Amino acid sequence: MVITEVRIKLCEENNERLLAFCSITFDNAFVIRDLKLIEGTRGMFVAMPSRKLTDRCCKCGSKNHLRSRFCNQCGFRLDENRANRDPEGRAKLHADIAHPIHSGARELIQQAVMRSFQDEKVKSKMPGYVCRYDDYDSDFEEADAAISYGTVAIEMGKTIKAHTAHGAAPAPRGPHFHAATESRSVPVRATHADEGFGAGII
Repeated sequence: MVITEVRIKLCEENNERLLAFCSITFDNAFVIRDLKLIEGTRGMFVAMPSRKLTDRCCKCGSKNHLRSRFCNQCGFRLDENRANRDPEGRAKLHADIAHPIHSGARELIQQAVMRSFQDEKVKSKMPGYVCRYDDYDSDFEEADAAISYGTVAIEMGKTIKAHTAHGAAPAPRGPHFHAATESRSVPVRATHADEGFGAGII
């Protein structure tokens, strides 16, 4: 596994703990977004993308975040200390969506993010600086458009090949008439005087 790109979005300086958002690309093929670089009590560390943990109301069974004091569905008062706790006694309110499974991988990611963070701080002081963190969306749109165009071209090629397999040009679809060889009759509706059995049949 090789980290081929790290993109950084610096946070405002008045945000004391959250220093930056990060995105990491592995092997030019797989992107993980929304990592956070945080200034902790023991120094900087990288927090993995996570989701809020939920549990179910014991009265109605609806899901609620662990910080909720009342059920969002029925209003029943919930136990504020119902969250599981880590060995240090802190409530576990979030679960990682993606994370390294051993310390070596975590250290590799943290070093790459911290190097990129320092480089981004230097670049941000230069004139004309533009953050590239949000460019992933346009990258995905361009890739999707290229894939869609290629798929349409392939399907069109298959269709044309099927129509011309016997040496004949594709037949026009719909009621096409050639002005010189064919005429198109327009039915005339019968008047009230002509109405009766079979009226209106041409």
